Amino acid sequence: MTTIEKTPKISNWFASDDEFNQMYNIDLQYLANRHWTPTTVAKRASAFLAAEPGNKILDIGSGVGKFCLTGAYYHPDAFFFGIEQRKKLVESADYVKCLLELKNASFIHGNFTKLSLNKFDHFYFYNSFYENLDGTAKIDDSIAYSGELYNYYNAYLFKQLELVRSGTRLATYHAIGIEIPPCFHVVGSDQDGLLQFWIKE
Repeated sequence: MTTIEKTPKISNWFASDDEFNQMYNIDLQYLANRHWTPTTVAKRASAFLAAEPGNKILDIGSGVGKFCLTGAYYHPDAFFFGIEQRKKLVESADYVKCLLELKNASFIHGNFTKLSLNKFDHFYFYNSFYENLDGTAKIDDSIAYSGELYNYYNAYLFKQLELVRSGTRLATYHAIGIEIPPCFHVVGSDQDGLLQFWIKE
């Protein structure tokens, strides 16, 4: 992991995506435009999800943790959790969390199907299953990909979202909606409709 001296003003890292991405190794910076949530999207989505103090928000497929870290910085009264299958990315997220001195972000190495979603209040989803489709850009070759997994993950998330409590909030970015049950309704959008805000009835 590249060592970066702490800046005396942490907010400098949030000035732009270019500034934020410099906290990661060059190979992860190269993936940023396609795979990591832009800071503007993270700000808008986290503002919607951190509806009340103490809310626990889960990013499903958190990558290098950019959404959680941005949300944790701007909403210190909420708690942001990310789950990610790639250990390397979890380690990178933890490194940047320490660099930013954030106490309200946490990252889990694992598959989201092994995690109980009822432990969380609201959710963020940046179409992390899309990599499983043929012809899509992959982050790396450390995990298995297949069309079967794509269908399984979407169906699993659909069923789990059916079980969460009424009033649960969901923010999706670049999602096509097949993983979202009809009990969720769009209450707003941003980024030309690519970012959508949902609430369960």
